[in-house]
Parts: sequence; structure tokens; C-alpha cells
Amino acid sequence: QVQLIESGGGLLQAGGSLRLSCAASGRTISTYAMGWFRQPPGKEREFVATIRRSSSTWYADSVKGRFTISRDNAKNTVFLQMNSLKAEDTAVYFCAASTTNSGSFSPSGYDYWGQGTQVTVSS
Repeated sequence: QVQLIESGGGLLQAGGSLRLSCAASGRTISTYAMGWFRQPPGKEREFVATIRRSSSTWYADSVKGRFTISRDNAKNTVFLQMNSLKAEDTAVYFCAASTTNSGSFSPSGYDYWGQGTQVTVSS
């Protein structure tokens, strides 16, 4: 079993920056693909970014150029640096782990999930 705990969410104004962290425990995540998803109010969960064990990355078009996903395997932690935040980035952000290193854009490609952290951006 892998436990994932997100942190770093908060309330801020548009144009600001936040860094989300996802700390894993139970197993090393160095061989897993890790993803960030978000769920805006009243909407479905959507893909944000993913990083495979090779550290290759993919991003949703809506965040490309503004968000950066990274991993620190020594700390068993994944990060999401979010810059130039917009009101439409407001959502609960979830960290997820894929034991098959799928790097999928779909939530179904992930086996473990964190509880989420709220990010609210005011315009």
C-alpha cells in the first residue's frame, strides 16, 4: 500500500504562485509514474500533469507553460509548482500514483490517491 498526502494548497490572488507537495509513504515511488489531477467545483476530475519514472513529463494544455511537475525520489515526494495562477485553476488538487508507470491522462490509470488539497484563486 502507498499512502499519499498532499500539502501546500491555499487561497491567493490571480497571478500568484503555489507549490504543492505530495509525500508518499509505505513504498518507494521511484518506479511509479506520478500524476496531479484536479476537480473544480461541480465538475469532473481532470488531468493536470504527470511524470514518469524516467522524469519525462506531460501537461494539460490549460496549464502548459505555467505549471511544473517534478519529483525527488530521495524524499519520496512529488511537487507541482504553479505559477501565474488564474481563477479557473480553483479546484481540489489530487496526487496519484501509477504502479505500472503508465503516465496516463486518465484517473483510471492510477492506483493510489491522496485526499486532496484545496487551491482557491481569487480574480
